[in-house]
Amino acid sequence: MSVLAPLAPYRGVLSLPHVRSVVLVTTLARIPSTATGVALTLHAVLTLHTGFAAAGALIAALTVGGTLGAPLMGRVTDRHGLRRTLMLTATAQAAFWLIAPVLPFALLLPAAFLGGLLMLPLFSVSRQSLAALVPEDRRRTAYSLDSMSVEVSFAVGPAAGVLVATQVSTRVALAGIGASMLLAGLVLYVLNPPIRSEAEVRAAEGEIARTRRSWLGRRMVAVLVASAGATVVLAGTDVSIVATLRHSGELTWSGVVLAAWCVWSLLGGFVHGMLPRSLPALALAALLCLLTMPVGVAGHWWTLALALIPAGFMCAPTIASTGEVISRLVPAAVRGEAMGMQTSALTAGTAVGAPLAGAVVDRFGPALGFVAVGAAGAVLVVVALGIAPLAWASARRADLLS
Repeated sequence: MSVLAPLAPYRGVLSLPHVRSVVLVTTLARIPSTATGVALTLHAVLTLHTGFAAAGALIAALTVGGTLGAPLMGRVTDRHGLRRTLMLTATAQAAFWLIAPVLPFALLLPAAFLGGLLMLPLFSVSRQSLAALVPEDRRRTAYSLDSMSVEVSFAVGPAAGVLVATQVSTRVALAGIGASMLLAGLVLYVLNPPIRSEAEVRAAEGEIARTRRSWLGRRMVAVLVASAGATVVLAGTDVSIVATLRHSGELTWSGVVLAAWCVWSLLGGFVHGMLPRSLPALALAALLCLLTMPVGVAGHWWTLALALIPAGFMCAPTIASTGEVISRLVPAAVRGEAMGMQTSALTAGTAVGAPLAGAVVDRFGPALGFVAVGAAGAVLVVVALGIAPLAWASARRADLLS
């Protein structure tokens, strides 16, 4: 068997029309968006001299805006097309990030909310386009590829943001994000990837508009809850890793351990994308939560990196599988809004996970930070299972657990 045989599913997906360009452009476009949090934090602390509490308020405003705006932008895309959404959001992002460097904190706070509300819908656009471009039986590979590209963006973006903010200035970092997002919007506008396949467009002709109640059922709600649970764990793990290494006096190794965690996730996503069948979406989310809880027993940077392997392998597959489920659950005509809802769920989980881990670490120590976020995520997965019980869901061929 050829050594390239495992790559065959990925080569097949990337050979489909427009898929390679969508993956490449959205991967590069996500890099500046992943640097927004650290750039705003450093700007508040180093340039505006406001302290970390005020910096946290800025991130919260951006996050709340993004949580509310993602489904709204998805609905605009569904109704008016991708280019209309890109014109609106790219212009808004350029305006916010280019003006932000000169705003005082009192004006920057509400502006951050508006900036989040009109964020470029990169996550939704990539998933929506892949659903339109890739046949359903190959979406596991496509969404795994997309999840791996997210990991790559997160590996590059925050580090680049810190480098520019600390070595040049925070104002240049913010302006650079604005210029990059404008460029990303323009490239996507020119590329204009399809958001529905030709068959879906033909099938929708003359079809009565679907109400939200007709597709936002308990199975959809369940996968959104599980998505939030996954990012509670991911955001909390990030904080707990740094806290653990600070406690052991090995804080300088944080970058290495975080990079290793990303590598484990990439490997897990790679394997997931090659499989003809995989574990159910909620099973992957449950494993992510449960395997994170014992990570805190590691006492040194290298043991921590190794302890993260099992949970790390579950990261990208969990995000990929939940996106795959949503692409099957909802009609193509509302896929943008549905993907926007998943973006909101992921963002909401991140907003809960980081402060939860921080509060537990401050009170009980870093080891229990992993336990707390793993348990919180597991509770949400149990809630998701309660919304769409396993026995009921598996009786249907197109359920969220297949």
